[in-house]
Amino acid sequence: MGGAETVRVELGSRGYDILVGDGLLAQAGPLVKAATGGRAPIVVTDETVAGLHLATLERSLADAGIPTGPAIVLPAGEKTKDFAHLERLLDAILGRGIERSAALLALGGGVIGDITGFAAAVALRGIDFVQVPTTLLAQVDSSVGGKTGINTRQGKNLVGAFHQPKLVIADTAALDTLPRREVLAGYAEVVKYGLIRLPGFFDWLEENGARVVDGDGAARREAVTVSCRAKADIVGVDERESGDRALLNLGHTFGHALEAATGFGPRLLHGEAVSIGMVLAFELSVRLGLCPAADAARASTHLAAVGLPVRPTDVPGVDWDVDELVGHMAKDKKVRDGRITFILARRIGDAFTRRDVDSAVVRELLVEAVRG
Repeated sequence: MGGAETVRVELGSRGYDILVGDGLLAQAGPLVKAATGGRAPIVVTDETVAGLHLATLERSLADAGIPTGPAIVLPAGEKTKDFAHLERLLDAILGRGIERSAALLALGGGVIGDITGFAAAVALRGIDFVQVPTTLLAQVDSSVGGKTGINTRQGKNLVGAFHQPKLVIADTAALDTLPRREVLAGYAEVVKYGLIRLPGFFDWLEENGARVVDGDGAARREAVTVSCRAKADIVGVDERESGDRALLNLGHTFGHALEAATGFGPRLLHGEAVSIGMVLAFELSVRLGLCPAADAARASTHLAAVGLPVRPTDVPGVDWDVDELVGHMAKDKKVRDGRITFILARRIGDAFTRRDVDSAVVRELLVEAVRG
């Protein structure tokens, strides 16, 4: 489509395109029609996004000759990613008498994309779905790669499935409606790509990150396109996280534990937790003699400069318990043979996995981190 960048996720017969550009919501109808074979998808969104973007999407679908029924509107927020809301969503979908030819369309951020994708994976043992992410975090990360799921009391994303979408439509103009805090949370995932394997991109972000956060359209399109291309390249060779895809979890082992300790609520957004987690991962790498301290400082300095938290003590009103954090980390889905998998770094742009990290070193790092 003219004006849009196309990034291909190469997965053979299950491959799909990611479209990145301004104003794509208003042009979504023909795109969705082609992806679903003309089937009218059931739109799933949340209360916040419905008020901002649902009418535009429905008008575009209707203009393309695929009017939809009433959208399924879920509450906004991370707490929606649970069994109760999954059951509610599946009841609503199945209540429409769908067949296996049905399709869902996830309009929203990472929560809506994750729970809708999981519902698509399990409804009638698998139906198609389209991702239309409206947050920066969802556009650069959660909408791409087919990871779907929900949270449980035991931890984040512990129940889910790999289920690839048929298409991803990332309208970067939709980011203009986000609160600054949400933009910053998504920006942490953008920085992640530079830190794990694209040092030149990190250089670019040091120069242009403020423009991305502040709403420069060209900078945002570039950041989203490069991030999607980086993730597509990794997913194309490691769909189910048996190798390089694990690198995309930089900061997440620490970050998920921080989120769990705060109840997956608004006190700490996912991207904010990832920002703190990436800084901790680099500091752990330094302590293990694997990474220059200057690189860790550079990563932390950039994240802090744009306004992201970089220490647990940057989160107000939390009395961190190191034992609790370690306990959450031990339940991480990346644990193998009882050992926590850490994503560490030799330098900016050179991340790797490690499963033999001394737990005493991790605990010492956390003790110092929560004390400030």
